[in-house]
Amino acid sequence: MKTIESIFKKIDTLEIKGDQSAEIISLEYDSRKVEKGTLFFALEGVHTDGHEYIDMAIHQGAAGIVHSRDLDDFVEGICYIKVKNTRQALSPASAAYYDHPSSKLKVIGVTGTDGKSTTVSFIHQLLEAEGMKAGFLSTVNYKAGPVAKANPYRQSTPEAPHIHQLLKEMVDSGMEYAVLEATSHGLSPKNSRLADVEFDVAVLTNVTHEHLEFHGSIEQYRLDKANLFKMIADSPSDDAFGVVNDDDQWAEIYMDAVGEKPVFLYSLKDKDADLWCSDYKSDDTGISFTLHVPNGKKDSRLNMPGLFNIENAMAALVAVSELLEEDVLELVEHLPNLTGVTGRMSPVTGNMPFSVLVDYAHTPGSFEKLLPLVKSDVKGKLIVLFGSAGERDVEKRSEQGEIADDYADIIILSNEDPRGDDPMDIINDIAEGITSKDQDKNLFFIPDRREGMKKAVELAGEGDMILTLGKGHESSIIYDDGPRPWNESEVLKEVLAEAGYKVD
Repeated sequence: MKTIESIFKKIDTLEIKGDQSAEIISLEYDSRKVEKGTLFFALEGVHTDGHEYIDMAIHQGAAGIVHSRDLDDFVEGICYIKVKNTRQALSPASAAYYDHPSSKLKVIGVTGTDGKSTTVSFIHQLLEAEGMKAGFLSTVNYKAGPVAKANPYRQSTPEAPHIHQLLKEMVDSGMEYAVLEATSHGLSPKNSRLADVEFDVAVLTNVTHEHLEFHGSIEQYRLDKANLFKMIADSPSDDAFGVVNDDDQWAEIYMDAVGEKPVFLYSLKDKDADLWCSDYKSDDTGISFTLHVPNGKKDSRLNMPGLFNIENAMAALVAVSELLEEDVLELVEHLPNLTGVTGRMSPVTGNMPFSVLVDYAHTPGSFEKLLPLVKSDVKGKLIVLFGSAGERDVEKRSEQGEIADDYADIIILSNEDPRGDDPMDIINDIAEGITSKDQDKNLFFIPDRREGMKKAVELAGEGDMILTLGKGHESSIIYDDGPRPWNESEVLKEVLAEAGYKVD
């Protein structure tokens, strides 16, 4: 346990009222989770303001209140800490409370629009294959102890207390490395979720169109992602470095952001990159290719499809080879043993005459990479079911529709996470990009996702493929009244069984 005084020793405050010697048992920003001895942070959010729940937090036993607004009343025995921004104060307070765990680990951050979770997984798998003790945190799951567990948060990068708690668990478990998915939300100064993590490596997968509802512009989105590389530039460690996809159109932003620190490049086509690829050839079970470094080359294979997975693997190879100071071509022997991530290109198998595939793709960039790959393997019709998130980037919706229109034979538009938006408004936004389909013929508007799946199964024939996008591994669909349980693969199995098929 820590005292309030020790937590805020090096954090700027505007005013402190009350006894700072109180011992703190937890940090919370959700008043429902407050108990006796909790330090409560009143965060100002999009939908609610934590200052409105201060009384509830005190009633439940909070020992201290961190606030940014002026308060009318002060309860005796409670310590009040006024700061300029409670969310920004939460980050250093979390690091201090958990004894700055990132300083005791080699921390690799992975950012980008697409491929983050897979790249995190590949880096972790390579580290463990080399005998290293490593933990990770991604959209899908995390590992801070002996076994990996499902990510309980609907955030790829959760709030700062959760991050530092997981890092502390990794330290306590004897781990040496931590691989973190670093989202633009987590890197933005607005949220400051990762501001006090000491990164040793920054990895960029790619930057395409996403989250403009939060960042305001594509320029700000790119700059917020670059914060990970600026943290490398500011790192006191001489060993810190960056890894950048040389094929990304904005690569120079991230190369420049590391300052004097080294940056290593990987590419599918640039022969001047530190690691590049040639002669890739797909088959039914994966993809074979040749990897090149300045002084040699080596043939290898991934037992999963897609050039994007080669990119993810190259990013992981470069990061791990530099971390371990090992020849990258020596690590290539591990690639055939790498496994994919739940909800990414996951088949639903059974006795159907058509195939069914589940994937998490939910951005224009991921559509552009995934749909041509899937289309090339389909003998019959490609039936694609997807939606777009409510209360999120509106501009990307028609782009998703336009890309799907290019590759799908039949499109079914359905709910993803409508949240407070009208589901039909979202569907109509997507449909603006669909110009070669006719409604109720090869374009269907079915907000209920289960009913949309039923329509897909009804339309599917021999040699066709049903591809459902946007949910992948997620365990809920978020509506205006909150999340409702959802398991994409399991619901598909139920729909197929109801249609008379035997599923595995």
